[in-house]
Amino acid sequence: MIDPKDKKGIGNLDSPDLPFDYSKREYGTVPLDHSNRAPFQWVSEVSYKNVHRIVVRGYDTTELMEEGYGVPDVLFVIYQSRIPLEEESKLLDYVMIMALEDGISAPAAMSRIVAQSKTFLTQAAGASILAFGHAYGAYVAFGTRLNKYLTQSKEEGKSLAEVAELLVRENLDDEALGVSELMLKDPAAKRMIARAEKLGVAGDYIALTKEVTKAAQKISSKPVDLDMLGATGATMMDLGFTPEAIWGIMGCTRAIAAGAHFIEEVERVPYSRTGQMLTPREDYDGPEDRAVPDLEERAKNAKPAQTQTVDEWKKAFEERKRVNGSGYSIVEEIEDPSEKTGIKKVGRYAPQHQNI
Repeated sequence: MIDPKDKKGIGNLDSPDLPFDYSKREYGTVPLDHSNRAPFQWVSEVSYKNVHRIVVRGYDTTELMEEGYGVPDVLFVIYQSRIPLEEESKLLDYVMIMALEDGISAPAAMSRIVAQSKTFLTQAAGASILAFGHAYGAYVAFGTRLNKYLTQSKEEGKSLAEVAELLVRENLDDEALGVSELMLKDPAAKRMIARAEKLGVAGDYIALTKEVTKAAQKISSKPVDLDMLGATGATMMDLGFTPEAIWGIMGCTRAIAAGAHFIEEVERVPYSRTGQMLTPREDYDGPEDRAVPDLEERAKNAKPAQTQTVDEWKKAFEERKRVNGSGYSIVEEIEDPSEKTGIKKVGRYAPQHQNI
């Protein structure tokens, strides 16, 4: 046993200025207080596992597989705690396959770039998913907006066409509108909606999105049509998934394709070691090569950042905008970002609209 008295005299532990006698402080841990609260533990209604089985929302996953249920079916179980209709499962399968691969898109290219650093496949797939953004797959912003205007339609007794026109006028230039110039010649988005209607599972979200497309085509000054964000988001929400759940499902789906790009990259191209990659002069379009001035001539070449008049400031600002990579050409978003995501305060989301 340790004698607490042995601690006397170490450093300032015996200082009379301390608000307590350190030598008399107890050793050991504080016993759990079962009278006021239960011991902390993770509690989940999603799943549990023991040595015999993995159970998700009450269903034994082995039994689900043996019975013939597939991945789309179990996604409904995980996210919605229900066995889906056969038509719903087929439609989710359709959506996931459509979203699985997108060629050498930005996320796929990101996976290949990371692969060059001789890292793990999981890290490359993770980097690919982190490349997602509002311009690529803004499912949360898109879905939250549909919820808002559908709720407005029901509460104020407005038709879908009326709220769709209001939605477009207030969000015409938003990347997450779901209607853009991206797919004027590609019928994939329309085919997804047609598939949902053929299977009989199209609902309020698809109906509103179709009205949004019509309103955007009427209001926009350039040709626009339904894009894959709009088709995928509306279809998934009519299947009962929340905008956040869509992110999870689509992210994992694209991670599978990112893995294939990683594997192909490491099989076809050798790794690039640090400092090995060269950048040819032909790929550079900045200032011409110039001599570094002597320190004595510094004053002749140096330019101050500060300006003295408004005109000087304006001129300097315009000159800096022409320097790519400076950040001066970026238009800052000063609006509250919660208006795009639906988050009104930390940890709180806008209420979700439910099909009736």
